[in-house]
Amino acid sequence: MIVVAQPGKESENKAGVVRFQLASEQSRLTVQAFAEGLFSAFGHNPVFAIREFSGYAQVNPETFSDAAVKITVPASSLVVIGDIKEKDRIEIERTMREEVLEVAKYPDIVFESTNISLSRITQGRYRARIIGDLTLHGVTQSNLWIYAEVSLNDEQLRAQGEFSLKQNDFQIKRVSVAGGTLKVKNEVKLTFDNVGLRTEG
Repeated sequence: MIVVAQPGKESENKAGVVRFQLASEQSRLTVQAFAEGLFSAFGHNPVFAIREFSGYAQVNPETFSDAAVKITVPASSLVVIGDIKEKDRIEIERTMREEVLEVAKYPDIVFESTNISLSRITQGRYRARIIGDLTLHGVTQSNLWIYAEVSLNDEQLRAQGEFSLKQNDFQIKRVSVAGGTLKVKNEVKLTFDNVGLRTEG
């Protein structure tokens, strides 16, 4: 069975609609970049964890109408994780914030859905296609498609999946770090495992 949520950022008819507040402490959102060039075989493929983010998902659990998602990420909250020298970690994070994301000018990254469709896998589990607008580095890319597996019960919604972005779609310049030996490819991969807790009212 496939159900399609009506487009719209907020539900006009709140009857039956349940809202789930994103619980960042129970969620995981990472960005992986990939090294390229002469030193790519020896370079690090840095992974960034997003420590702070907020948002919500809403849906009518009976009909799946009025489904919507919105997530806001402070761009300065990205940190390098994994096995990497502290010196390189500091340089990569500084470069990312000051030269790549330019967080002083563009402090927030925002995704907001415009259309969501779901197909049932089993009771309480669904495959979701989420279409929406992503604003990053001051540029909004419309009609971004994201696929996820969603589980839903009376108290909690969980969505898992991954998708890729190209930095040049958002006018992000690619820079070198670690003394010029590490440069990343244009495409980065985002992986998410997000949990939303039901709110009242």
